[in-house]
Amino acid sequence: MQEFLRVTKQYLPHVARLCLISTFLEDGIRMWFQWNEQRDYIEATWSCGYFLAACFVLLNLLGQLGGCVLILSRNFVQYACFALFGILSLQTIAYSILWDLKFLMRNLALGGGLLLLLAELRGEGKSMFAGVPSMGEHSPKQYMQLGGRVLLVLMFMTLLHFDPSFISILQNLVSTALIVLVAIGFKTKLAALTLVLWLFAVNVYFNAFWMVPAYKPMHDFLKYDFFQTMSVIGGLLLIVALGPGGVSMDEKKKLW
Repeated sequence: MQEFLRVTKQYLPHVARLCLISTFLEDGIRMWFQWNEQRDYIEATWSCGYFLAACFVLLNLLGQLGGCVLILSRNFVQYACFALFGILSLQTIAYSILWDLKFLMRNLALGGGLLLLLAELRGEGKSMFAGVPSMGEHSPKQYMQLGGRVLLVLMFMTLLHFDPSFISILQNLVSTALIVLVAIGFKTKLAALTLVLWLFAVNVYFNAFWMVPAYKPMHDFLKYDFFQTMSVIGGLLLIVALGPGGVSMDEKKKLW
């Protein structure tokens, strides 16, 4: 594990950030190519009129693409994360995700990834809490890492399949054990990397949107699901790169 981290130290955070913002990037591009469909949906759902519906789509397009550019260029990252948090919250309400437990948990997992981005920024010394005193022995960065870890594992709760087959039971037991390890911060990097490999395999197998013709509705659904999952993979890669933070069993072990 240490050898892997040493070899990938230079480029792993860049790959993690690219994966993490991929769903926002894809959604912003989709807003451009499906402008009329998105505007008409919002107008019909909320009866808000043509102008407000168009403003909603424009805000999503500019906010997501602009936020992605800022994060990848490492400029004003905290403001970009706040903008993406806002758009995520807005979409949760506008698309009625609040009442769909599966999609709500996935959106919360995306929020966890953004928290980890903010934690990484603090690690570079660009604190957004300049002048704020530390909370006891733990800094805000460490609490953001804890929140990010806990929210990220919500994605895996949506992947558990409750059927009596041996393979399904085994898969649920192993994945649940890995989820718990990441959440409590024990053997965190190894558990997170294992989840990355498992989630990537599941994503490619179940969300192969490139195998479905573009004119079919299932294409867009699988594409959306694929990039959401890639964003959670990006968050897990940030955990592998940065570690679990101070509020974790891995850190506590160093004091024992």
